[in-house]
Amino acid sequence: MSSTILQRFAAPLHFPCPEFAFWAEKVYNKKLDSWKGGGRMGPIAVFDSGVGGLSVLRELVAQMPSEHFLYFGDSANAPYGTRPTAEIRSLTLAHAERLFDRGAKALVVACNTATSAAIGELRARWPDRVIIGIEPALKLAVSRHPGGCIGVLATEATLREEKFSALLQRCAENCHILKCPCPELVEFVERGELTGPALERCLAARLAPVLAAGPDALVLGCTHFPFAAGAIRRVVGPDVELLDGSAGTARETKRRLLDAGLLVQQGEGSVTIENSLDSPAILALSRQLLHAPIFPGRESFDK
Repeated sequence: MSSTILQRFAAPLHFPCPEFAFWAEKVYNKKLDSWKGGGRMGPIAVFDSGVGGLSVLRELVAQMPSEHFLYFGDSANAPYGTRPTAEIRSLTLAHAERLFDRGAKALVVACNTATSAAIGELRARWPDRVIIGIEPALKLAVSRHPGGCIGVLATEATLREEKFSALLQRCAENCHILKCPCPELVEFVERGELTGPALERCLAARLAPVLAAGPDALVLGCTHFPFAAGAIRRVVGPDVELLDGSAGTARETKRRLLDAGLLVQQGEGSVTIENSLDSPAILALSRQLLHAPIFPGRESFDK
């Protein structure tokens, strides 16, 4: 596992911000030990198949700056979107168990693919825990563009799962919805390639059927994808609305913690980032992505 990154901040915090500059590339054992008892002061665990969930983490920190966050990215096994469902479920459950054993008071599955494959099993195994998932912001897109054409850019695994099929069935009556798998985009982001001709060629080829239909909106159905929003915008043009699920997932997490009496609203918060890939480069990429501009108008879905 790569070195842990700890960054501490004082509320209020807004991204990107100059305060987000203190990084210690070491395990902060005193902080980790204090979490082992769990409870209200335990961390909110945020899990993703790699670095994509950092787009959700940014929203979580912005909305709950006094909380402690423990982020785990499984970049050693990324991308999840091309793996069998059983393997995705097994990886997700194993990582969730480890995070709860560390004293996490809540788990945010900041991965559309892992949510689709394992959210039911997670909630069944830990029924008393606050567990939040994320899914493509299709309901939001339909509400904003009734009768319109909507593309859903996501991993193959997300698009094939029953959870997405059920969502599609609920929304398809009012809109023309086109599925667009793009597994390569996760790999581009995991390498830190957020722009460039190769990325735009890949996007143009994958999005060609959607663009031919004249879309009103494009749902970014993977938490990696907002980091490539600049390249996506250049491919789809200025008139297609881009939507993702991060902001609403953060709002739902805050609401659930408040209802459970677990929300911390005063004091200094912290962010600890871990990754299964033992590489200094993944830490540098995490820092880059936490500072990266995120496209305006991002919205969400709540579960």
